[in-house]
Amino acid sequence: MADRRLLTIYWRDMLRYVRFRALLLSSLVQPALWLAFFGIAMSSSFDTIGSQLPQVPGVPQVGYLTYMCAGVISMTTLFTSLFGGMSLLFDKNWGLLREVMAAPMSRSNIVLGTGLSGITKSIIQAVIILVFGLLLGVRFFAGYTPLQTVVGVAGILAFVSVFALGFVFLSAAIALTMESPEGMQGIMTLLTMPIFFASNALYPVQAFPAVLQAVSLVNPLTHMVTGIRYFAIGPEFSAIGQTFSYSVTDLAVSFGVLCLFAAVTFVLALRQVQRARVT
Repeated sequence: MADRRLLTIYWRDMLRYVRFRALLLSSLVQPALWLAFFGIAMSSSFDTIGSQLPQVPGVPQVGYLTYMCAGVISMTTLFTSLFGGMSLLFDKNWGLLREVMAAPMSRSNIVLGTGLSGITKSIIQAVIILVFGLLLGVRFFAGYTPLQTVVGVAGILAFVSVFALGFVFLSAAIALTMESPEGMQGIMTLLTMPIFFASNALYPVQAFPAVLQAVSLVNPLTHMVTGIRYFAIGPEFSAIGQTFSYSVTDLAVSFGVLCLFAAVTFVLALRQVQRARVT
């Protein structure tokens, strides 16, 4: 019964997502434009600079567009999941949350159902951006066997799922403390900028000042990008004049950080749901 109630919350949120086609379209167009215009425009410059630097023998060389695509997938997931809790705010303002919370079910189902819908949305968008990037010339899975490609895609989606779960929970916790969608949107926009730019999504963190390097180490987005590049490009590659090497230990640490983040934000979201008073 608990599972059925959880799936009811999940299915209701997904129906709303499909019906708001403008929101679905805009959430896909923005990252696609980033990849198509910013990525292609910048790749020629960075690739020219990188070609003039010494290359490490035996290390695969990838273009900036390939390097950046992992960051665009992460950006899409970040935007989608950060606004994933907005549905709870609308329910709260429209009086629908009162009906949901009055139902004979655990309030954890509300949090988990919202989180599950956030994972589904993020996976759909990540796959679309991945396919779009491959059509543009992104060199993901180059030299992979079919089995390695399947494992690579599964690994990427695992990182996307855990990352999305953490930020949907965070979004839900914030949404239940807000009174207006405008205030919620302002906070989400404020969070997006530092999370995205204080990561390795667009540039190597080695080029950052020491303070930003420290911030990037605890930034969940950095760990998600690391996982995507490991599975999509490989454990070692060279891009924009630098060599990147990721071990299995690095991968495990990054996934562990994302799991810890999701666990902490779940507790925050559940506490806010339990404290919520809807009249």
